[in-house]
Amino acid sequence: MNTENHTQKNKDSEISKKLNIYFTAGVPKLDDTAEIIKLIQDSGADMMEIGMPYSDPVADGPVISQAHELALRNGMTIEKLFSQLKTVKDGIKIPVILMGYINPVLQFGFENFCKECESSGVSGLIIPDLPPFEFEKNYQKILKQYNLNFTFLVTPETSNERILYLDSLSSEFLYAVSSSSTTGQQNAVLKNDDYLSRLSSLPLKNPLMIGFGIQTRQDFDNVTEKADGGIIGTAFVKILLHNNDWRTSAAEFIASVKH
Repeated sequence: MNTENHTQKNKDSEISKKLNIYFTAGVPKLDDTAEIIKLIQDSGADMMEIGMPYSDPVADGPVISQAHELALRNGMTIEKLFSQLKTVKDGIKIPVILMGYINPVLQFGFENFCKECESSGVSGLIIPDLPPFEFEKNYQKILKQYNLNFTFLVTPETSNERILYLDSLSSEFLYAVSSSSTTGQQNAVLKNDDYLSRLSSLPLKNPLMIGFGIQTRQDFDNVTEKADGGIIGTAFVKILLHNNDWRTSAAEFIASVKH
């Protein structure tokens, strides 16, 4: 009986530790996106975020900003991304989330964008610069119409009341980040134990995913002690940008964190 309980506890622990991998569409080359999507799934990740390149990625650090610049130089557009997604959607079983800034989405047309998401196998969106008030007033209904989740971000400065409010608006998961840094700042969230403890004590309806600063299996294990999963972006994008043998290195990196 003790052995069974221990085994079940381990299984429950494993289930809670979701690994979400972020990369920017269109790097290292324009047509690598579909291959990277399949690689992320096949290497054991539980979900993925695909960054839509933007000319002014103010919330991103130097590595992901560099990826945005390269992707735009490569010719990546929202239209091309949807086209690439459609080539692999039937084989992708884990959630695919698009992350980006609101201006390009509005230029594309919000409802048209959501319609394309649904037909491309996208499960949800993360748009950090979309205010909750605007979301509720203008966009929430459209997202539901096209079966799309939406995730809000919280920071150490976010009050408990507002965290619960943003959690109530979110679906799929709630994204916890450090407000004191852009993406890629080493261990920005990981050292803030009070923040993680406060989040884990709240009655959230969504799984809690921690992002910004996770670079190793140890980092991932640390955050998933008090959260349902971790999000890795900069460390993965570095491999795509700076390793000629990125296919092998990227697969090995995901496997090293997950297993």
